Amino acid sequence: MMMQPTPLKPNDLVAGLSEARLLAVIRGNDADASIAAALALVEEGVKYLEIAITTPDAQRVIETVCEHAGPEAVIGAGTVLTVDDVAAVLGAGARFILTPSLAPSIAEAAERGVPVIAGAFTPSECYRGMELGASAIKLFPASAGGPEYLKAVRDPFPDIPFIAIGGVGQAEAVEYWRRGALAVGVGGPLVGDAASGGDLAELRSRARAYLQLAADSRG
Repeated sequence: MMMQPTPLKPNDLVAGLSEARLLAVIRGNDADASIAAALALVEEGVKYLEIAITTPDAQRVIETVCEHAGPEAVIGAGTVLTVDDVAAVLGAGARFILTPSLAPSIAEAAERGVPVIAGAFTPSECYRGMELGASAIKLFPASAGGPEYLKAVRDPFPDIPFIAIGGVGQAEAVEYWRRGALAVGVGGPLVGDAASGGDLAELRSRARAYLQLAADSRG
């Protein structure tokens, strides 16, 4: 069993994502390729990563990435739905969790003091997610509403940290940041097929492009 990492406080996750502006989402169909993709992203300077537990052998993927990514990387687990899921990913070393919906995992993780990014889309869901103990809201699928929808949802909830996830290409990322997204979560447009055995060189190139956009967005 790997040594457990230092607990991450919810406020520290929010502050860190606000600075980084980018969360990489790994959802592959090959465990070893997912590990290689995640570590390549870290080498390029991506600090925050989500590894979806739908990835084959996800616990091993999370544990291996946490072991080799270094202290600057912050590894979370995504698609965490149940109480048992929470226990499993924390045991593997994940430091925060993400959900695709208002799942039982939100309250469970919050009770453990673990930062949670809760999946929601409607204003009512966003508000309820924060009530359940979320540290931030994952606006998902963001592409269903786009940047203007994010702005509309933020208007009545200016204090909720929003992360736009789902179909966020490079041009869309810029627009989400302009409309107040704390960060964007990017899977396919960034990772491509690298987590399924595809080209890591192309992944690295896309990572550098997103990181440059994130840096530019900070002014």
